[in-house]
Amino acid sequence: MTKKVIPLIDHRLLAPVFPTTLESPTGLITDASGRPLHDLRISVTDRCNFRCVYCMPRAVFDKNYAFLPHTALLSFEEITRLAKIFVAHGVKKIRLTGGEPLLRKHIEKLIEQLSALRTPDGQDIDLTLTTNGSLLAKKAQSLKDAGLNRVTVSLDAIDENIFKQMNDADFPVADVLHGLDVAHQVGLGPIKVNMVVKRGVNDQEILPMARYFKTSPFILRFIEYMDVGASNGWKMDEVVPSSEVVQRIRNVFPMSPLMANYAGETAQRWHYDDGGEIGLISSVTQAFCSDCSRARLSTEGKLYTCLFASEGHDLRALLRGNGSDAEISTIVGQLWRVRDDRYSELRTLNTDGLTPTRKKVEMSYIGG
Repeated sequence: MTKKVIPLIDHRLLAPVFPTTLESPTGLITDASGRPLHDLRISVTDRCNFRCVYCMPRAVFDKNYAFLPHTALLSFEEITRLAKIFVAHGVKKIRLTGGEPLLRKHIEKLIEQLSALRTPDGQDIDLTLTTNGSLLAKKAQSLKDAGLNRVTVSLDAIDENIFKQMNDADFPVADVLHGLDVAHQVGLGPIKVNMVVKRGVNDQEILPMARYFKTSPFILRFIEYMDVGASNGWKMDEVVPSSEVVQRIRNVFPMSPLMANYAGETAQRWHYDDGGEIGLISSVTQAFCSDCSRARLSTEGKLYTCLFASEGHDLRALLRGNGSDAEISTIVGQLWRVRDDRYSELRTLNTDGLTPTRKKVEMSYIGG
């Protein structure tokens, strides 16, 4: 049997191509490897007020960098319409990302719309958001009131100088920590704190971060520095394997592994023997492609079936080309069924030190 190719745009005519046969979603769709569609990550802006070295290095994303014009972005109504289609196919968790999503004006209105969605069996959607925390103290209450369940905050160091070196925006640690406290107070939880670890840059912060958050209400997660996009100059020898992170912490704080909360969870969980939890996301050294259930929607409406994808599928053209919900749903279902992405597994199978050279979508464009 030959694989079916589903073109979304006929570039000869510059017009959307709609299916001739429509399919009804069942809520149980799986891809070519049997992976369900469970999570949808939606980037609401390609802009950010940080210039983190692993995501938006200032040498590339400078004052002359051309960000997307507002007209190119999906409207809140378009995002909600697509999200509803994905929920009908089985999505139970929606994460808003960026860039920095809190830079998107009136994002509370989008959260209100998304929080009203229900799964086919009437369950609430798990609605969450990832942020650098710079605007969180100001926005936390309105986000909660709009229907957001919880947040994940990126924080790459507890030391002021190292943190500013990482964010390259002279932004203080104290303001992020204050945002965390306010978010906790208003009930946005459980709150996770993500630290991307880059050897020689902030890996000396592993233990200080573990020590600081050990007795806090927040769950600290360590993320291996990944080769997303092509602008961050990724090298394998700058990756601190999760196994090394665990060993460094266990040398000071005894801990034991925990079972995953659900199939496809990205983080491996560990529990301190005297209380507290951390997580480790190891997409470089311990690829978890076999359980990946995430689809990603870019700021301008392209569907990506892998974080390391080179090309997306243009759903905005279908929306603005007067495609019906049934037509767009059929195409989304067809795209997921033929999905066979496993970039991280293939990278792991190659020799250590491999630096992939094929073009990949940037982290700042598609979110984490």
